Amino acid sequence: MWSPDPREDNEVKRLGLIINPMAGIGGLVGLKGSDGKAIQLRAIELGAIPQAEQRAERALQTLKVLQPDLEVLTPPSEMGATAASNCGFVPLIIGEINPSATTPQDTQQAAQAMLASQVEVLLFAGGDGTARDIYQSVGEQLPVIGIPAGVKIHSAVFANHPRAAGELAGAFLGNPSMTLREAEVVDLDEEAYRRGIVSTRLYGYLRVPYQRRLVQNQKTPTPKSEAVQMEAIACDVAEKICPDTLYILGPGTTIRAIADMLGVRKTLVGVDVVSSEGVVAEDVTEKQLLRLIESKSTKIIVTPIGGQGFIFGRGNQPISPRVIQRTGKENIWVVCTPEKLHALKGRPLLVDTGDESMDDLLRGYITVTTGYREEAVYRIST
Repeated sequence: MWSPDPREDNEVKRLGLIINPMAGIGGLVGLKGSDGKAIQLRAIELGAIPQAEQRAERALQTLKVLQPDLEVLTPPSEMGATAASNCGFVPLIIGEINPSATTPQDTQQAAQAMLASQVEVLLFAGGDGTARDIYQSVGEQLPVIGIPAGVKIHSAVFANHPRAAGELAGAFLGNPSMTLREAEVVDLDEEAYRRGIVSTRLYGYLRVPYQRRLVQNQKTPTPKSEAVQMEAIACDVAEKICPDTLYILGPGTTIRAIADMLGVRKTLVGVDVVSSEGVVAEDVTEKQLLRLIESKSTKIIVTPIGGQGFIFGRGNQPISPRVIQRTGKENIWVVCTPEKLHALKGRPLLVDTGDESMDDLLRGYITVTTGYREEAVYRIST
């Protein structure tokens, strides 16, 4: 039995853990979100496998050094207890759930219980929808850290990487007086997003322990003033398109400008495949990509997310580690306007593919196309 009152032993810290088991399940199969039972079922039909629990375990692994002076409070089963046990913790179970049929209400109730139990910090694995549930439950009353596990991860409450979430939680538990930042909780209208309409709403703020290298910024839109820069990039890319080569185009307005220059259609928020002869496939899944690029010369063209710097792992999950491995690191083509690079203020480009060995492979320096016959060398990190 757990108690909502803090333990008398002040040396023991309490960590809350909540996992949204369905977070991110729509990513690899190109569904651009995981909100709602119908989308989750469709994702499973398409062969998607839940990954949120695995990503939560990566965060928890960094906290094992705090045992036995760390108590983990968590809901049962796939909402946290299994992950905590797998990482060597003996979790304090709160509440009840219906396994394999969890709901946003389960998340909200668990967060409220953790607030009552006075955990020092709450770790949650999910995306923007889960961040909304946490905000609606605890507001700014409790420090929280998001483990990025969703498809939509635009809010500023998430760490750059699951491991970074664990590092940040450990730093805060060791120094509860560290800076807390009011971080935006935003979410997209998923139905509109699937139609290529980006409609973002601010829901409120959560208090997040802040270390610049560990926490992502909120996504920012591309200013209309960058249209000329994007056109210059598009001209450069169009001149270099090779016959007998497939080009995987990630999401984004800069990539769409390239498609416009090539005279082909481009889904704004999907992943598409084109060649010198036209569109090969639109809005593809990981499975479709792997089939299309088999034994084909292929290049991947991506642009960083504005304000965040992610080139893989945010919104373009069909370009998975397996797709990148088959294509080859040398065939990744990053394009970015100078203004967007300057906005990073020296922070590196980021990757969070879900595969740590792939993230390690992608680290280093890459040439970024920034205009017509203009390039910059920029660092990639996690």
